[in-house]
Amino acid sequence: MVAKIKTFSFLGVEVVPVDVQVKISPGAPSFAIVGLPDKAVAESKERVRAAISSTGLAWPYKKITVNLAPADLQKEGSHFDLAIALGIMVEVGVLSEDLVEKFYVLGELALDGSIASVNGIISAAVGANERGAGIICPQENGREAAWAGDLDIIATSDILTLINHLKGEQILARPATTRISVVENHLCLSEVKGQEVAKRALEIAAAGSHNLLMIGPPGTGKSMLASRLPGILPLCELTEILEINMIASVSGKLLDGRLITARPYREVHHSCSMPAMVGGGTRAKPGEISLAHRGVLFLDELAEFPRQVLDSLRQPLETGQVSISRVNSHITYPSNFQLVAAMNPCRCGFLGDASRECKKAPLCGEDYKNKISGPFLDRIDIVVEVGQVDLFAEKRSQVSEASNAVRTRVIKAREIQKERLGDKTNSKIDGKILEEFCDLDANGERILQSFVQKSHSSMRGVTRILRVARTIADLEEQEKISSRHLLEAISYRRKL
Repeated sequence: MVAKIKTFSFLGVEVVPVDVQVKISPGAPSFAIVGLPDKAVAESKERVRAAISSTGLAWPYKKITVNLAPADLQKEGSHFDLAIALGIMVEVGVLSEDLVEKFYVLGELALDGSIASVNGIISAAVGANERGAGIICPQENGREAAWAGDLDIIATSDILTLINHLKGEQILARPATTRISVVENHLCLSEVKGQEVAKRALEIAAAGSHNLLMIGPPGTGKSMLASRLPGILPLCELTEILEINMIASVSGKLLDGRLITARPYREVHHSCSMPAMVGGGTRAKPGEISLAHRGVLFLDELAEFPRQVLDSLRQPLETGQVSISRVNSHITYPSNFQLVAAMNPCRCGFLGDASRECKKAPLCGEDYKNKISGPFLDRIDIVVEVGQVDLFAEKRSQVSEASNAVRTRVIKAREIQKERLGDKTNSKIDGKILEEFCDLDANGERILQSFVQKSHSSMRGVTRILRVARTIADLEEQEKISSRHLLEAISYRRKL
């Protein structure tokens, strides 16, 4: 007889079913795990042996062989411990296999028999639910698994409690999902004095989910503006919350089963490496662009980033996902994020200020901008200059508009887009949809043609101008794109 326990292996946020096959046969005492286990899986032998012994069960001093099928798939992580332990207990007759055959099992064992939390439980629970099965997981992951839907969940703290529950001697209640409560603690736009043009650009970027680049000298409020973008974005929908938390679960960033309900805001330092940005490493973990999925990725000091790191963002910016290739696997992570970047006009930061710019001006500005590749800049929808502010003049001016008022207009524009495009925002429209909803009148076509001839803009650049113009029209609740909308959109491209 061979005991079979079902579990999962992870490929990004996707799960692959794995059969843990356990065979105990006469022979010299040994314990072997086969099926391409990594170091963490191979070391589970000692954890399983100690955990079973700690529960008071006799360890079978025979030849124990554990096969993780399919054998040609690399197995990584410590979550196979509990499945291996249950397979051994089924094989020695402590449990009947029909008690666990309808469950997928994940959990890391401690030496005393307790079950520690593992990563990726949301993805595993969703995978089990899709296959009409339940899940056995650590108690700490129970509330996390409960968000996956109406499936049987056994969340246990130790092996002995699990055995008693399966035999009917003890009842474990199904973990309850905590109520989604959104506590907003966003910074307010009213705290930013002046910079009305930049605030307008920020509102347009939020309404259409457009990529934004702010250029200006140090201390003018570029980072301050970027940090206030989450406060004017719409709240996450339930499907978006699930996507965000699946990535966070795989990355081990969920605490106590509490779902992340706010849109991610990831601020990345310019020393960031390519694997840290796009994902990678020995286990191909999600990078910053995946952790920013459905949220904002802020790159300050854009020109200081290595060119290869910036160019690695070109494909995710277009497709909304990133593919990481390894010899034994090909992993895809979602990365549908909104890029916001900031940079100085030159290395010294004061190009255009005759009293402070360096002796290399204006060539230093061109050299500094040339550190960023043209194809990357072509994927920026909106470019805005953020200049110095006369603080004393602003003190005498009227109070700036609060984030809540701006968010109201942004939400209204998003609702218009949802009626027109479904799940897509204006930053993603193309093809026939672009031709249908971004149609220009004769005057608009002349304006756009004149700009293209003078700037030698690419077709991608023209598409992005039309997308931004469509968003501006949506903010004003206009069905047609007027010349005024088009001219404003063009003004955000001329600085490239």
